[in-house]
Amino acid sequence: MKKIILVTLVGISLFFAGCTQETQNKIGRSLQNWTGSNGVLDIYMGGKLVKRFIKVGKLTTATSTDGTTPRNYRYGYGYLDTNQNFRVDKGEKKLYFEISNYATPYIFYENPVD
Repeated sequence: MKKIILVTLVGISLFFAGCTQETQNKIGRSLQNWTGSNGVLDIYMGGKLVKRFIKVGKLTTATSTDGTTPRNYRYGYGYLDTNQNFRVDKGEKKLYFEISNYATPYIFYENPVD
């Protein structure tokens, strides 16, 4: 059993050592996308916080239909934190959202409360 684990670990190590830095970054991002994160998205207008989404797993840059050209917006899913207390309260639902890369002032960060 220990030999199988050792061989598997050596194989995984060799696989990652043979990858370029960009490939390693893509693998790391896909693992983070799969496992998710506890992100917070704050949206501002006129210098004031107007919307907060919590438990955002990731922000994704939209791509064209052929998958090669990035579009100028990001999208994701999160809970609309109506009372802005960093917690999902009764009645706060998970929503899909889109934000412009150019016109929407926003900050995306990990939830400091959880």
